[in-house]
Amino acid sequence: MLNISQNPLNKKVSLEEYNAYEKVFISKHNKFFNRFLGIFALMLIIILFLPWTQNVSGNGYVTTLAPDQRPQTIQSPIPGRIERWYVKEGDHVTKGDTILFISEIKTEYQDPRLVERTNQQRDAKSRSVISYRDKIKALEGQIAALVGERTLKLSQAENKLKQSRFKVKSDSIDLLAAKTNLDIAQKKYDRTSILQAEGLKAVTDVEDKRLKLQETQAKLISQENKLLASRNAIMNAELEINRIMAEYANKIEKSRSDRFSAASNQFEAEAQVSKLDNQSSNYEIRNAMYYITAPQDGYINRAIKGGIGETFKEGEKIVGIMPANYDLAVETYVAPIDLPLMHLGENVRIQFDGWPAIFFSGWPNASFGTYAGKVVAIERFISDNGKFRILIAPDENENPWPENVRVGSGAYTIALLEDVSIWYELWRRLNGFPPNYYTPNNKILDKNKK
Repeated sequence: MLNISQNPLNKKVSLEEYNAYEKVFISKHNKFFNRFLGIFALMLIIILFLPWTQNVSGNGYVTTLAPDQRPQTIQSPIPGRIERWYVKEGDHVTKGDTILFISEIKTEYQDPRLVERTNQQRDAKSRSVISYRDKIKALEGQIAALVGERTLKLSQAENKLKQSRFKVKSDSIDLLAAKTNLDIAQKKYDRTSILQAEGLKAVTDVEDKRLKLQETQAKLISQENKLLASRNAIMNAELEINRIMAEYANKIEKSRSDRFSAASNQFEAEAQVSKLDNQSSNYEIRNAMYYITAPQDGYINRAIKGGIGETFKEGEKIVGIMPANYDLAVETYVAPIDLPLMHLGENVRIQFDGWPAIFFSGWPNASFGTYAGKVVAIERFISDNGKFRILIAPDENENPWPENVRVGSGAYTIALLEDVSIWYELWRRLNGFPPNYYTPNNKILDKNKK
């Protein structure tokens, strides 16, 4: 019935007197539903005031605590060709075990007697050094002999110079005596001439005195010549001294020049000996590099370069190895907005891939299958993924981590922060606020101590 009449019947007739009204309009389900809504609203209000642990979550993977315990690759410092493998993937090796043998591919190192020939060149150069040393000693002896000979020659020349000077003095005295004799002879001749003019002397006496005067004049001229010759001898002696000094100076300097040349050749030979010795040592070390050995105890993960006869460059990865002994850690990443909340020693809960867990991020005590950890390192610079890297180590006070966890497995981490009410956490997340900034208890205690 459409009930479109202008005179509605339901306003004039009461239906509450009929049993059908009770069955249709009054139901017990409405009472139960209203009670349920009331109880649910009350429980919701109670839940809003329950404690909730704020946290910062992150995704990471399992790694090792020390850098030398992490998976690594073995490279060859020299290029080569693979000749033989001594291990296979999955084998356990100890430090120093041979993994593979390689051969040389560079032509300058392919001589099998390269070290021996280099040692022969070094020995030859060493003998050359000895020869140069002997030559230096011989030249030093020659220089000493020349110095002694020069001293002797100079002594002879100086003695000759002294003799010439004494001869000049003697000739000078003789010249003075000749001049005196000439004056005496001249006076005698003059007196004899006067006496002969007066008739007191004969002509023969005058002629004798003239002859005597001429002889005296001749002796004077001869003595002057001797004096000039003696003076020339002095000059010649001085020139001889200068010549001797110049001659032996030239000889000594030439010997010294030869000595310096020999010393220079000796130093050059010694440098070549040292260079050849260095090359010989390098060749010996290079020969030892043909055997690629394990750097530490571990397991062979994967042969990056396989087969026989395959060549590779220096520094190229050949095989991967996983250390046998390592301490597990978790490497996770947090957003820059959460970085100020991270501190060393922070408690972290970890869920490993492959280990089932029932996890409640806000109620860590109610979680099952998670493991405890502590922050041991916080990266100072942002990573390539736009987040900061954090390293987490096992908490020794909690249950140990699973033994079968392998390095590289995935891990989900949650760093536990302050305890707040659930309504506050909902309000914070709806407004996009970060978790509460706080200072760990250990830092507060340190400040109180100060």
